[in-house]
Amino acid sequence: MESIKRFTKNLPTLVTAILLAVAIWVLAVTNTDPVERRAFSRPVPLEVIGQNSSLVITTELPEQVSLILSAPVSTWSTALTSSNIIRALVDLTGLDAGTYEIPIKLQINARPVKVESLSPDIVSLTLEKLISKPFTIRLLQPSNPAVGYEAGVPKLSAETAKVNGPESLVEKVTEVRATLDISQAKEIIERDVILTAMDENGLRVQGVTISPDKVHVQQEITQRGGYKNVTVIPKTTGQIASGYRLTNISANPLVVTLFSTDPDLINTLPGYIETQPLNLTGARGDLEVSLPLNLPPGVIVVGESSITVSVSISPIEGSITLTILPIEIIGGLPGYQTVLSPDRVDVILSGPLPDLETLKTSDVRVLLDLTDKKPGTYQVVPQIQVGISGILVESILPATIEVEIFLTPTATPGK
Repeated sequence: MESIKRFTKNLPTLVTAILLAVAIWVLAVTNTDPVERRAFSRPVPLEVIGQNSSLVITTELPEQVSLILSAPVSTWSTALTSSNIIRALVDLTGLDAGTYEIPIKLQINARPVKVESLSPDIVSLTLEKLISKPFTIRLLQPSNPAVGYEAGVPKLSAETAKVNGPESLVEKVTEVRATLDISQAKEIIERDVILTAMDENGLRVQGVTISPDKVHVQQEITQRGGYKNVTVIPKTTGQIASGYRLTNISANPLVVTLFSTDPDLINTLPGYIETQPLNLTGARGDLEVSLPLNLPPGVIVVGESSITVSVSISPIEGSITLTILPIEIIGGLPGYQTVLSPDRVDVILSGPLPDLETLKTSDVRVLLDLTDKKPGTYQVVPQIQVGISGILVESILPATIEVEIFLTPTATPGK
């Protein structure tokens, strides 16, 4: 009993000593590893856990949260540098469809760390049931095949499709639509068409999926009785000018559709139709002419009846050799004499044959430029000037001329 009394008497002193020791230890630790308050610099992604697989979140959640933490400097420089040291969680365990305010929970795998602030700290979300609803696929065809053709009954690879998604969105869907463009079609169509979920106002419903998401459509396109597609052949007469050649004749359009109230008459026509003849007599250049078709009685053209015929005409190319052409000196200094070796050249020219046939020797000049040349011997390349455009110089024989320049006896250079 005496010892208990003594211990009880000294207990305050003992507690005071322990607290003083702890305070001294904390002070020592704080001085050597002070606590700092900082914003956590790494983005912390927001994770959803515990969600029922038959439910879907239909509200937009923040992608990440921001934190301000207090921790010793040593913790900041070691544990808090790891990218996955902190997790921000939204726990949906046990929740059914509805709207909720859920606090964000943090998991920090470092000690000691104190959370000073968390933004956001609560998220509002709505959970909806995932449902699936079947719909008959409706095929829309907003266009028509080419004139003289008709479309058969389309065949779809699937008659129905399921719309999957949040209940509120799926309930907005009134039809699943496929749109097939058959504008100007003249042959069978086989195409994959994307399916679209539409609401009662004809607007697309976003946020749902369709299974299958597309359908294969096959549709026959056949020509109606009394119609026939034929190739257009331009008809010409006469001969173009001498020295020229035809390089191309074309028609636009290349194919036209013919119609007759007598299907037997249409069926007896060949696979082409000619234009009225185009007279090319004496033509020397390109032509573009609008011509009517040479149609048999009882047959008409569907659409524009005139055909644009384009004719390309080019001169025939040839060549000619002009021999022993004299050389003209230009730019020579006064008081000097020159000796050329040789003093005449042969020139080979090419160009349109009609131009070559009219070419005269006087149309071609051979020039030798001796500008600033002093006494001495030089090899100079002659220059050719042709007075008719479009004629090219192919070669000069010889390619260079030897020129000897010397002072004229009794002459003073430059005077």
